[in-house]
Amino acid sequence: MTSLFDSFTLGGLRLPNRLVMAPMSRGRATSDGLPTPSMATYYAQRATAGLIVSEGVQPSLLGQSNPSTPGLHTDAQVAAWRPVTSAVHSNGGRIFAQLMHGGRVGHPEVVGHHPVAPSAVALQAELFTGPKGRLPAPVPRALTTAEVADEVRVFADAARRAVDAGFDGIELHGANGYFIQQFLSSNVNRRTDVYGGSLTGRIRFAVEVAEACAAAIGADRVGLRVSPGGPVWDVVEDDVPGLYTALFEALAPLGLAYIHALATVEDETLIALRKAWPGAFIVNPSVPGGDHRADRTDGERWLTQGADLISYGRAYLANPDLVERFRAGLPLSAEDLATWYQGGDTGYLTYPGYQH
Repeated sequence: MTSLFDSFTLGGLRLPNRLVMAPMSRGRATSDGLPTPSMATYYAQRATAGLIVSEGVQPSLLGQSNPSTPGLHTDAQVAAWRPVTSAVHSNGGRIFAQLMHGGRVGHPEVVGHHPVAPSAVALQAELFTGPKGRLPAPVPRALTTAEVADEVRVFADAARRAVDAGFDGIELHGANGYFIQQFLSSNVNRRTDVYGGSLTGRIRFAVEVAEACAAAIGADRVGLRVSPGGPVWDVVEDDVPGLYTALFEALAPLGLAYIHALATVEDETLIALRKAWPGAFIVNPSVPGGDHRADRTDGERWLTQGADLISYGRAYLANPDLVERFRAGLPLSAEDLATWYQGGDTGYLTYPGYQH
């Protein structure tokens, strides 16, 4: 039986185990999107993971969603990422950059630009903007057809910068209600051009972004994260099985590194989608916003259902040595919710390995 501790070949990488550190925003970058030395330590501490996927990295200033998040759209940001990726590699690890465009989940108070989206449909929520606290999300500006093509190029440019910064590859954030999933959705995407309407239209942006990034850095360095049917940030998707089957069929010829799926749909549907994808498949057993922190048993169960790799988020916050704890059957430490996004090193670098 496949074990979490078996090796796996992912694209051009040989992973020593099947645990993936899931992307998690931590709010520790500078105000101009530069990674810090503390971030190098944080990721290096977790380098025993088979693969690390970084926190969401904005591919452009327009794409920034939250304050204190890092970018990959300036030369200074690329330079600041190099010590981070070098620290991971020096500790024997592998790391992909998650490219996350916020789309309508953004606010002018954060970046000085009005957010854009597939359609002018406002998010019915308040967004954290930094010093001014939480403010209502504005009505985003709908992109023209030509501007959508421009955003495709933004992702490809960021992918090139990621490789230049030393990342082993990139993951496109197509989940949790952000920009790519906004195009997939049936309530946010009300377009009548080639990027809306039918399933073919709604998947077009995701496919074009994946194609552009694959052409830029190689398909085996490109992954895609999805949350089928996930309702985060008020996204609604009609016909989830049909939508994602169509998406996977359109992406399959590219030879991407992987699909990374959250367990946001019933098991039967997710298992069917796994069977529809011919390549490597990562499952994150946790539901966004849920109370359950996935454990070793959850991961092993999904390996028996056809997953190749298992990603863990919250378990990695307080357990930098998660692989070793799982392997030895050691208890897990609990993370401090109050320190998730507060900045500083407390609750970030202060979780030790298991003390025997």
